[in-house]
Amino acid sequence: MLLSFFSLLRMSQWLKNLMLYFPPFLGGTLFSLGFNRYTLLPFSAFCLVSSASYICNDVFDRHNDRHHPDKRTRAIASGRISLAPALFFAAILYICSLLMAWNISGIFLVVMLTYVAISIAYSIRLKEIVLLDVFSISACFLLRLQAGGVAFNVAISAWLFTTVFLLALFLSTGKRLAEKQSLGEHALRHRKALLAYPKGFLEGVMYISGSSVLVTYSMYAISRHSLLLLYSVPLCCFGLLRYLFRIRSGKSGDPTESLVRDVPLLIVGILWVCMTGWGIYGR
Repeated sequence: MLLSFFSLLRMSQWLKNLMLYFPPFLGGTLFSLGFNRYTLLPFSAFCLVSSASYICNDVFDRHNDRHHPDKRTRAIASGRISLAPALFFAAILYICSLLMAWNISGIFLVVMLTYVAISIAYSIRLKEIVLLDVFSISACFLLRLQAGGVAFNVAISAWLFTTVFLLALFLSTGKRLAEKQSLGEHALRHRKALLAYPKGFLEGVMYISGSSVLVTYSMYAISRHSLLLLYSVPLCCFGLLRYLFRIRSGKSGDPTESLVRDVPLLIVGILWVCMTGWGIYGR
């Protein structure tokens, strides 16, 4: 039973919350923060609130998840954990995360409350509405970025904001396309919005958003006046194409799973961090 509750946390998805460290990392102030409770508190708060949101989504989506080949084994969908204990666990996580957010700053709390509102709205209704489903996921990525800027007092440039939004749209669209391809005729039983997208639409959005990411990231790299940052543009291009290749090959579109399990993507991610870090901090 304890392991089932741990599975509700989806700790592998906490990787997304590293987005909070993008502003200080790219702003050149990451190592001046020092590793203390104030450095780890924003990340911890978002880990708890995102886990609580995943639990709520599993509760609202439990009937549809039972028609999914992978999601049907989840603790709530499979019946290993009933609704009352799951919701109680989610409530505890929400309360703890919001108290932590309040301890950081009032603005950070507002950002987190906005994240909670969008996540709950997504679980209840937005995930069934065409376009709003992928835009909701993208908004959650942007809120992580904004939360990092607020927590560490770093201004977020227009190019970085645009790049993260378009990248989130690219990844969320890819996830939807992968689900539609894997479920086939059973897609309607899992999520109505999947069949509402016309044939070729999701592919088109991926191509457009992916191309736009490359442009905006290139402009961001140029604006930083760092050769190593500029040289990371080919890595960005390879990463985008590799993810697109995965989707079109019928593999999972989950961003976290793709990064962790796809060796080329993982290597590119590590190289990007090293090259970008050296370009910013090695001067």
